[in-house]
Amino acid sequence: MKIGFVGLGHMGAPMARNLLKAGHSLTVFDVVQLNVDALKAAGASAAISPARAASEVELLVTMLPSSPHVKTVYLDQDGVLSGVARGVTLIDSSTIDPHTAREVADRAARHGNSMADAPVSGGTGGAEAGTLTFMVGGSFEVFEQIAPVLRQMGKNIVHCGESGTGQVAKICNNLLLGISMIGVSEAMNLGTALGIDAKVLAGIINTSSGRCWSSDTYNPYPGVMDNVPAARGYTGGFGAELMLKDLTLALDAAKLSKQPVVLGALAQQLYQMFSSQGAGGQDFSAIINLYRQKP
Repeated sequence: MKIGFVGLGHMGAPMARNLLKAGHSLTVFDVVQLNVDALKAAGASAAISPARAASEVELLVTMLPSSPHVKTVYLDQDGVLSGVARGVTLIDSSTIDPHTAREVADRAARHGNSMADAPVSGGTGGAEAGTLTFMVGGSFEVFEQIAPVLRQMGKNIVHCGESGTGQVAKICNNLLLGISMIGVSEAMNLGTALGIDAKVLAGIINTSSGRCWSSDTYNPYPGVMDNVPAARGYTGGFGAELMLKDLTLALDAAKLSKQPVVLGALAQQLYQMFSSQGAGGQDFSAIINLYRQKP
């Protein structure tokens, strides 16, 4: 297929490369020229704007940092909708709020384009390996159309419902993830402060009722697990600043729907405090350092 791809950051670039490896013809755009040059070297063609990236393609994918970026890329004068032909399906894999996802999809529909919100889980490692999970919001007909392409970038492709529900799934999952990581951090810190070995405590939690992904797969306590950010000074993985962004999206959505998210609000404040201390670039599991006594 002829595919346009806008947004070649840490996630978008490896996703685009996997589409090239699958044999698609790619036209790409990014505001960072070095990112564009790297994809050109891999075989893609470069466009000078989102509108040009969207012209003369059969499908368009975007992977952008935030809701304002998505609105700009799709709706501005040189945006996607000013250049894309009617009938071309649009996929936005950014993590944004459901309201914006539905607003942009509605504008696309009025232009004659079906659109799916398809945020991902799996991090940069999953993007590189092509093992991402895609949470897709949109009609089932659009889902069936785009699923074969998404499978060339991911392993688990889930239809969540109508427009915006992909974003709902993503922010609800990460709301729980942020809360659970803080809970594990509190428990691990308390246990070691009271004298139990961290590995022994983690082993008990991971075979008992406290078991969760934040403990048995991504434990935040140094020395408990290998090949996790806690084993390498909290580098790599999913940044605390990104967790703060997703928790803020969840709180904003909760406010619009008048739903209480008491623990989510506390988690958001803790990550905001952590980020304000200059730790936003560390992995989100480094939140445990808010609890650990300084030597």
